[in-house]
This record gives sequence, C-alpha cells and structure tokens, in this order.
Amino acid sequence: METAIRTGTMQVTVLCLVAAAILLALGLAGAAASLVLVGVFLALAVGLYLTRPTPHVGPVLGIDVDGLLDSLWLAPVLAALPLLLEPAASPEELQALGGLLGLLGMVNYFLRPVYLLAYAVVETIQRWGSGSAER
Repeated sequence: METAIRTGTMQVTVLCLVAAAILLALGLAGAAASLVLVGVFLALAVGLYLTRPTPHVGPVLGIDVDGLLDSLWLAPVLAALPLLLEPAASPEELQALGGLLGLLGMVNYFLRPVYLLAYAVVETIQRWGSGSAER
C-alpha cells in the first residue's frame, strides 16, 4: 500500500506540474482564457487518451514512468478546470492559475510523508482493533 501511496502522489504531482506548465506557457504567449480554450484542452485530452502508448519503461529512480505516461492525458483536463471557474481570465491571470496548479502539485508532493504517516497510524490502529498486534 505504501508503494501505491508513493506512486499516486507522484502521479498527481506530475499531472499538476504539467497542467501548470501548459497554463504558464499559454499565459506567457499572451493567450487569454476562453471556453474555446477549454474545448481545445478537452479535445487534446481525448486525443491523448486514444493514442496512449503502451510503455514498458519500468521504474526509473523509484518513479513509475509507465504509470505517469499512462495518466498523462489527464493533464489537459486538469488545466481546463480552473478555466471553467474563470473563463475570461487575462494572460496574466492564466499564468497565476498555472502557478496555483503548480503550487498545488508541490504541496501534494511535500505532504507525501504525512500521507504515509497517516496510513501507518491507521494500519496500526486496525491491527490493535483486531487484536493481532503485539503489546
């Protein structure tokens, strides 16, 4: 289960950072938010989903690259979510939204030890409740 927590946390972090990079790049290029841009993001997500590779890279430096590549199509969907909340954002606001997504991803990454600690505490409490833990 700890591996699943580590893998899931890394996937969410990478997805947030890729979505942030998309929004930051568009903001730096001078693009403003619109519902058309949301549609483009969703079409891109569908295209990425339909053309997902079947990677066989395996873990690299303890990171599940196959899992990351398999879920990468979710990044445009994640980038489209803030645009639904602020559909008339200026390029500067688009950059700010990208920065907030990046911040969210890094907060998730830095909270990984807290997630693992919470899992260990819950697991210990469950063992105590079932009477199988040594006291």
